[in-house]
Amino acid sequence: MKFGAHVSIAGGVFNAPANAAELGCEVFQIFTRSPQGGAAPILTKEILTKFSQNMKEFNMARVYVHAPYYLNLASGRKTVRSSTARIVREDLERASLLNAKALMFHIGSAKDVTQEKAEQFVVEGLNKILDGYSGTTQLLIEDSAGAGMIMGDTFEEIARFISKSERGKEIGVCLDTQHSFASGYDWRTKKDVDQTIKHFDKTIGLKHLTVFHANDSMTEFGSHKDRHEHIGQGLIGGDGFKYIVNHPKLKDIDLILETPYADGGVIEDMKTLKEFRK
Repeated sequence: MKFGAHVSIAGGVFNAPANAAELGCEVFQIFTRSPQGGAAPILTKEILTKFSQNMKEFNMARVYVHAPYYLNLASGRKTVRSSTARIVREDLERASLLNAKALMFHIGSAKDVTQEKAEQFVVEGLNKILDGYSGTTQLLIEDSAGAGMIMGDTFEEIARFISKSERGKEIGVCLDTQHSFASGYDWRTKKDVDQTIKHFDKTIGLKHLTVFHANDSMTEFGSHKDRHEHIGQGLIGGDGFKYIVNHPKLKDIDLILETPYADGGVIEDMKTLKEFRK
């Protein structure tokens, strides 16, 4: 198990490995475009070469890419769904150029359609994203905290998306500890961790689990609120992460921190995870 964090690409995506090294990362996660919108910067041959060189120079094992936040495969508007599928496919292709292991994205909200229709739209969107795709980066569905009509907050729902998709065997999952905790999946004790992993394996299958987002929670269990906290300072607590880090079935799964960045606490979070691994 290796640890990382979401890092900045300010000044160019090739700066990300150095930024990751400063935080003590062994792997890391980035956006390749603005998460709020706008055209994606071109990844030239020169940029890609420099990125690859810096991956080696700063001893980074893997890179993951996060798609923008404004996507919605479950929208009642066809233009939104089509745009979402196009952007996720673009980011998959871009991530493949960077030799990224996986690209995760949030499904979106079904606020203007029925649950049944939304699930149909999501499956159609996944099929469209992967139609003809031959890149090396894996597509991941990230679970959600489930506020309102946000999709993907239960393992059962994610399992249906994967099983009904034409290329579902290729789709993986990014499991966020805070999102899942807010959705009613407990991580606080060894028993909780064992039960949650067992439930995931029974419904989705551990073969689909590619990476964790390791975040403690500011909000209570089952709150359906997306609020990240530093490791050991939230309502999941340090013991839960210690059990996750040392769980025998998770030893090959990377953990990516998305804890608050501005206060400098990510470095301490990284040290904490490494202590747990010892």
